Amino acid sequence: MRTIQVELGTRTYRIAIGSNLIKNLGVECRALALGDKCAIITDSNVSSHYGEVAFQSLKSAGFDPVLVVIPAGEISKNLSEVQSCYEVLAGHRVERKSFIVALGGGVVGDLAGFLAATYLRGIPLVQVPTTLLAQVDSSVGGKVGVNLKAGKNLVGAFYQPRYVACDQSVFATLPDREFKAGLAEVIKYGIIYDQSFFAKIEQNLKLLLDRDPVFLTEVVARCCEIKAEIVAQDETETGLRAILNFGHTIGHGLEAISGYGQWLHGEAISIGQIAAARLSARILGFPESEVDRIRTLFARVGLPTRINLSEEQQKRLLEAMNVDKKVVSGKIKFVLARSVGVVEFGHSVSEPLLNEIVGSLD
Repeated sequence: MRTIQVELGTRTYRIAIGSNLIKNLGVECRALALGDKCAIITDSNVSSHYGEVAFQSLKSAGFDPVLVVIPAGEISKNLSEVQSCYEVLAGHRVERKSFIVALGGGVVGDLAGFLAATYLRGIPLVQVPTTLLAQVDSSVGGKVGVNLKAGKNLVGAFYQPRYVACDQSVFATLPDREFKAGLAEVIKYGIIYDQSFFAKIEQNLKLLLDRDPVFLTEVVARCCEIKAEIVAQDETETGLRAILNFGHTIGHGLEAISGYGQWLHGEAISIGQIAAARLSARILGFPESEVDRIRTLFARVGLPTRINLSEEQQKRLLEAMNVDKKVVSGKIKFVLARSVGVVEFGHSVSEPLLNEIVGSLD
């Protein structure tokens, strides 16, 4: 098992990466000295595979758990679903020393984290991510929240978990589309932070697509290490942490205009990262050969690299981007690359250039 620390002073926590961690969840939670009552927030897909395993693990360790199952998919990440979950927590008499377990992918992790941050003004959170994307990204770093019709993650908080269990056994039941979507975030870490990691993915992509357990554990661990290093330096995204948003401004916009259903997050940010690379070439002189290199890697994974938008959809995309969290003083701020492994945050893009790039996503 691999262990990574997210260093945040008194709120430092451990990320465990290994097999069969869900079966050992109760023992790990007992070691954290949490209250006896807890709620497992999961979705209808994950519950059938791991809901009972997590429930029995917690119960065997002496906890009093309740299993809360929400509909699967991004469509559930809203305030109405949060309200429903609040009522279940209240009915189970969850207390301030009680805790919430987020058992699922990014949607479950974000929603359950928001519940933990706000119920009784904050109760402990344990993240048990069951998708590749959640293990390498959303479960680590404390960003939690829900969507509005106007845009993605517009309501939320920074709220760190007490423990993150990245169980590698879950990949046996993860659908191929979800696995590939997670690789979009994996590739992102190479682009924004580690050129050698990007090259390693290029060279060993077959191992990754075949879900080789040794290489996959290495990849998940490296992604978590990178994110832990960034979060430790800038927890609330006042500077450096913004580089994690490479490709996300356009990606989030695509998710918003499609009603949070057509595209998985990783698929949307695959297109978003290619667009960000094109912007980088125009603004920072990022080599066109590297733009092609990035596009080729996403294509090899099987992720979308283009989208054909109508004029009306392009207009709606630009409108969605203008209500993104990364807008400052009415200006959209982009993360752009100087080279693979070196990026900069806070770049403005002229409206004509942005229109041109959005219009050329096909």
